Amino acid sequence: MGDRVVCFDWGGVLLRICRSWAEGCKAAGLDVRGEVQTPDLVTRRRAISEQYQIGRLSTEEYGVSMSHAMGGVYSPGEVLRVHDAWLIEEYPGVDRVVADLHAARGVRTALLSNTNALHWERHRPSRELRHFPTAGSLHHPHASHLMGCAKPGVDIYTQFESLVGARGDAIIFFDDLSDNIAAARSLGWRAVLIDHEGDTAAQIRRALVAERVLAAS
Repeated sequence: MGDRVVCFDWGGVLLRICRSWAEGCKAAGLDVRGEVQTPDLVTRRRAISEQYQIGRLSTEEYGVSMSHAMGGVYSPGEVLRVHDAWLIEEYPGVDRVVADLHAARGVRTALLSNTNALHWERHRPSRELRHFPTAGSLHHPHASHLMGCAKPGVDIYTQFESLVGARGDAIIFFDDLSDNIAAARSLGWRAVLIDHEGDTAAQIRRALVAERVLAAS
């Protein structure tokens, strides 16, 4: 049997993120303005974000489109300010789990994230914004905006298999969204649902011990 590939989602698994526009505004130091929390507007913002995360909008186009969708109550610059603040911090202990995986034999690590150009730069060192290095330390980091498709669509999973040279139960996958987990399981991946509100590092480690990838401590 070849190497096992341990693949992580980014936000909600390795990285704590904002989960709503109101949270993003608070993190960015902005107030919540107008009727931006209505179901219709939430749906419109999600559609724009989905286009951005598969690379069909540039960062500038994303900021303008989101500002327009919200009736201009936030400028494009303020939209991008909220966008920058969306990424909060790495979950405690995930860096140690990854370090232990890198010390193990027959294991490769990977990332499969629905993300976008501006957020993707945050796993690289920067003088301007806080960066989150664990994602960048993985052997095979892959992002939706570079792949042109997103989870839970099957295309991103099969493309990932080709890129890493592994498939089926050779891949252990961690994600915090049940639809993404179901899609991975449909291809035979060993997929584990993570509770983003809990201790994600502990959840990951328990699953890796159960899969006999890491030894019990």
